[in-house]
Amino acid sequence: MYHGLHAGESGSGCFDSIYSVTPESFAAQLDWLRANGYRSVRLDDMGAGEGKRVVISFDDGDVSNATVALPALRERGMVAEFFVTSDFIGQRGMLTAHDVRALADAGMGIQSHGRSHRLLEDLDDEALYAELRDSKARLESASGMPVVAVAFPGGCGGGRERDVALGLGYRHVLGSVPGCNRGRRPHECYQRIAITRAMALPEFSGLVAWRGWRPRLASLRFRALRVPKQLLGNDRYQRLRARLLAR
Repeated sequence: MYHGLHAGESGSGCFDSIYSVTPESFAAQLDWLRANGYRSVRLDDMGAGEGKRVVISFDDGDVSNATVALPALRERGMVAEFFVTSDFIGQRGMLTAHDVRALADAGMGIQSHGRSHRLLEDLDDEALYAELRDSKARLESASGMPVVAVAFPGGCGGGRERDVALGLGYRHVLGSVPGCNRGRRPHECYQRIAITRAMALPEFSGLVAWRGWRPRLASLRFRALRVPKQLLGNDRYQRLRARLLAR
């Protein structure tokens, strides 16, 4: 799971000191996947065929998804799923409607990351339904393609959110719990690996293969980070994180 691809704070896009991966690191990671026999696939193709398959995904809709990620993927004959927050389309540093169509026309997946990026588990039933319905409709209009998957903003969602999504016609639901999805049952949330700016290639390779001590460390880190979120609540936790990143 990627977000933006940025060399530094200057330039287009929305730089994040944790999640903005450098273009050079992204290219090296794609090359490692190819060299080690991984085939990038769309979510609908995850269960088809033999061999090692991986879904490359991007969250939010940063403009670098079109300007940096797309050329790198096309150069290597690879595909990815782009989870776009529909209200972000056209905002500064984010994808335009033209970018969304260009990604879809290039064979990439355009999927939902909510309408407003509000945390779904904080919404009442009516607002949750509207958030997922409206995002799906706008993204399908922009891309000209069916939107079949949703990634929960902030990874926050459970059975209620999954059931509403499936009822609206989404086929795939993704969270942010780290994992490799071996033995995943139908309609369970896909697990994902968050790729960070500080992640070196040995750590990346260990997490993708999901072997050795690195997956255990990633799982422990994820559980540890859930503690302050549970104590503070989603809203206070997100505001505290934003203040810390702004320093």
